[in-house]
Amino acid sequence: MAVSDREFQAALTRGEALDQTGPRARVACYKTRGDKIVVVFHDGMELRIPRRLVDGLVNATETALAEIEISPSGRGLHWPKLDVDLYLPSLVLGQTESQQMIAKRLGAAGGRVRSPAKAAAARRNGVRGGRPRRDGAG
Repeated sequence: MAVSDREFQAALTRGEALDQTGPRARVACYKTRGDKIVVVFHDGMELRIPRRLVDGLVNATETALAEIEISPSGRGLHWPKLDVDLYLPSLVLGQTESQQMIAKRLGAAGGRVRSPAKAAAARRNGVRGGRPRRDGAG
């Protein structure tokens, strides 16, 4: 797939804009005392994550845990010896939003998905009279 210079520049611009928003890690390390991953963000906020909560880190050695790479965007952590990645915006979002808000965001994203299966289901539903009406109680 060929990408034009114009499309490439537009993607760069979008990437640079994204780079200015949201949580970006400045420092990340493993602390044996407390058995936690500590992330310090660009704004000074500090997040301490119990190792047991991150898939792939539970049975890792201290040596493997100590080697953490921060992605160039500052949005991800990577443990090269373990091939484990952690996306920080999702982690921070999960800690600051209620489960109801997260479900709402996921539902909205799912509602925007377009696929042949979804289109076919919508056509079948339309033949049957469309989506059932709410009774006012829900």
